[in-house]
Amino acid sequence: MAATFEALMVICFGLSWPLSVYKSWKSRTAKGKSLFFEVFILLGYLCGMTGKIVSGSISYVFIFYVINALMVSADLCLYFRNRRLDKAVHNRS
Repeated sequence: MAATFEALMVICFGLSWPLSVYKSWKSRTAKGKSLFFEVFILLGYLCGMTGKIVSGSISYVFIFYVINALMVSADLCLYFRNRRLDKAVHNRS
């Protein structure tokens, strides 16, 4: 039962990441994004995965941690791409 609630928690947290990645891709700007927020979210998912590994309690929930960490990583990559695009636009002005 505990794994079900943990899975629901991680799924609920993760539902927003595909939308965030899509918006980052389409907007082509880093404005409104927080690098520190995304780094700490990714760190949280990595700590959750490490906790599962160390405790030996890897279950189906682990895949949701991995999916969320990959989504946050993709959004971080887009953040750096968009920051570079923002600088290019600013330098042309």
